[in-house]
Amino acid sequence: MARVLVALLIGLVFGTGIALSGMINPAKVLNFFDVAGSWDPSLAFVMGGALAVTAIGYRLVLKRPAPLLDARFHLPARRDIDLPLLAGAGLFGIGWGIAGFCPGGSIPALGLGEPAALIFVAAMACGIAATRLIRR
Repeated sequence: MARVLVALLIGLVFGTGIALSGMINPAKVLNFFDVAGSWDPSLAFVMGGALAVTAIGYRLVLKRPAPLLDARFHLPARRDIDLPLLAGAGLFGIGWGIAGFCPGGSIPALGLGEPAALIFVAAMACGIAATRLIRR
């Protein structure tokens, strides 16, 4: 039960940060990619801040022998760059550039009742399900 509550709290903090930074607004995200038009560099600052917090957090947390609510850390074992990784990254970037949503921003955007967010999340869920079927 404690793990579920902690996960909920972490999700609320993340979603609040995404909402406050404006990253649930697809127009703001799309303007970041429009370097020849109405470019908005604020997304770079949001991502830079997230990178700094992550880098510091990993250094602090990984000094511990284990997480607080689990017996061990679950870190990626693979380090190679393969076709599924490149294809997934490419699809992520294409989807983000077309829709202005990424998974992290689309979930909090559902709370706004935005139809585009609902369509994006439904398509994302279908893509995840299809990938799991293909990998079996």
